[in-house]
Amino acid sequence: MKQNLDLLQSLSTLKGIGPKRKSVLLEHGIFTFFDLLTYYPRRYLDRNFTKDIILKQGDVVTLLGSIADSYIVHGKKSRLLVGFRTLNNERINLVFFRGVNFFHKIFTVDRKVVISGKLEYFKGYQIVHPEYEFLSDKDDPEDSIHAGRIIPLYPSTEALKEDGLDSKGLRKLIHQVLEGGVIIENLPAKIIKKRSLLDRDKAFHEIHFPETMEAVQIARKRFAYEEFFYFQRLLLYKQRERQKVKRLLWPLPKSPSRENLEKNLPFELTEDQKVAVNTILSQTSSDSPAAFLLQGDVGSGKTITALLVGLHYIDNHIQVVFLAPTEILARQHYQTIYKFMGNMPFLGIELLLGGENKKNRSEKLNRIKTGESNIIIGTHSLLQEDVIFSDLGLVVIDEQHKFGVDQRETIRSKGKNPDILAMTATPIPRTLCLTLYGDLTLVNIKTKPKGRKPIDTRWYKEDRRAGVYNSIRKHVSSGRQCYIVYPLVEESEKVDLESCTVAYENLRTTVFPDLKIGLLHGKMKSSEKEFVMEKYKSGEIQILVTTTVVEVGVDVPNATILVVEHAERFGISQLHQLRGRVGRSDLESFCILMTGDFISDEGRDRLEALVASNDGYYLAEKDLAIRGPGELLGVKQSGLPEFKIADLVSDRSLLDEAKEDASSFPLDDPKELAELSTRFSEGKFLFAN
Repeated sequence: MKQNLDLLQSLSTLKGIGPKRKSVLLEHGIFTFFDLLTYYPRRYLDRNFTKDIILKQGDVVTLLGSIADSYIVHGKKSRLLVGFRTLNNERINLVFFRGVNFFHKIFTVDRKVVISGKLEYFKGYQIVHPEYEFLSDKDDPEDSIHAGRIIPLYPSTEALKEDGLDSKGLRKLIHQVLEGGVIIENLPAKIIKKRSLLDRDKAFHEIHFPETMEAVQIARKRFAYEEFFYFQRLLLYKQRERQKVKRLLWPLPKSPSRENLEKNLPFELTEDQKVAVNTILSQTSSDSPAAFLLQGDVGSGKTITALLVGLHYIDNHIQVVFLAPTEILARQHYQTIYKFMGNMPFLGIELLLGGENKKNRSEKLNRIKTGESNIIIGTHSLLQEDVIFSDLGLVVIDEQHKFGVDQRETIRSKGKNPDILAMTATPIPRTLCLTLYGDLTLVNIKTKPKGRKPIDTRWYKEDRRAGVYNSIRKHVSSGRQCYIVYPLVEESEKVDLESCTVAYENLRTTVFPDLKIGLLHGKMKSSEKEFVMEKYKSGEIQILVTTTVVEVGVDVPNATILVVEHAERFGISQLHQLRGRVGRSDLESFCILMTGDFISDEGRDRLEALVASNDGYYLAEKDLAIRGPGELLGVKQSGLPEFKIADLVSDRSLLDEAKEDASSFPLDDPKELAELSTRFSEGKFLFAN
């Protein structure tokens, strides 16, 4: 009888795992048996043997046989012909046009091999560049994990392949793990029965070594549900843990500073902004810290909304932090807040960025530590150890999906159990929002300030470039300004796209030699970026050639035309964010999407959606459907759950079932806490103690 398998065992206990292989696997996030077993196949090949074969042109076959002969046919383009003989003594030529010498060396006479491919007919049956698997004389084809069955193909890299960890190598390791013991069930028995799920041990065997493709789908369903279930359980723990924390700082119910600001605003707040402020404040009187996600389309006024909330804290001598992902956005927040609060000199507004001289930084840190600074705005520099707050009670995290879990936790830990107000200008579809941020209170701002006109978006190909340049000249000549956005900073051998640096030189010297053109990109020094942005805002620069560094937060009301080069390379949500750099006044504005003549169907769908709609919420749903959540938010630092097999688009019904089931069981099962810590980085933080 097999023993129960400990999935947290180190890979070093496996046969064939030495220090080098272990190191390569660690680099790919594969530390334990669990990591290896959840390194799921990307696709499958049906290599079941074709029996009692009647050869037929066009059929895809998998055959067992041996090599009869092998010779190179020389000519303008040499090719290798390998004579393959089936068990029925049928001859098939295997043809190789690439790697001729390599294949000639390995396809030796009498060597036993399984080949797979599409049969063609040219002076006899042939398969061009077949899939192949060599077998030793000891191998029983019927017992092989590499042939004569449906075989999995795994995601791979050059590093894995170089160390023998291609699909074949990974299959061997995974088979070794599965043969070493029985994997115990982790889901409640009630759920297994209610949702008709495959048991865990069987599911792991079927996902890696399936009997049929139907079995793959049944196993996949089980693991997708499992991922959703445990993530929903994690959200329940997060909600409970937040309720355990006691509030230490209390914002004032009424704020004189807020009343003063609202009286002096040069515009009227939208109803959505008013409702958002009141909704947030209504939950800040509870005994536990509150957490919100403020969603607002580009230009909807999230910053002023967050500031109005923040003044209730500041009037009670509680500090407020605005954390931004880029220096450009941080400066934009600083300038916006300073403009609104300039008539209140008693409010200390501080901007803390990286790269400041030692004396200035030291003075700022002292004002923050003593509480002299009430509103502190900055980037990742706020996360450093030497930043100590006096009484931090509200953390506003802008574009929060661009910060990792550990970064958000670092800034939270610097306060006295602060409230969290996360903001995003990337509207997130409701299903995804509930999955990612189910422990936060969702607040939406959908309406834009009065007087804003819809942005006229057009998609042009290369033959319209001259007309686009004429339009730019016309706008600039009338006193307006223009952005031209490129996806790359410098030329790349791997990606054949015109970079913004090359384009800048061409536009400056050839296309618009009489106009004032500036260059802005992320690789510039902070002081250089600040200098360029100030000149653009003041109107000294008429055309700004830039990258996606201007994607969020940059506010220049006089800019009325935005051109995006190679627009097919961007996702819908990112293009919508870029488009939001114009249309920030009552002036008519345009967004021009430039592409080559040939783009994919998916690219066409994205661009047509942008042309058809200015609604960020609608476009986010489209982007989610077309490209998936990882692309919508950015996988690396989105806070996106570490789902390895579940799909938030195609598996929505499973997500709903898991959400319903997750609340049916009590918390605090020690085994479950271990499971959550293993699966999710947030679980590690939550259960660290």
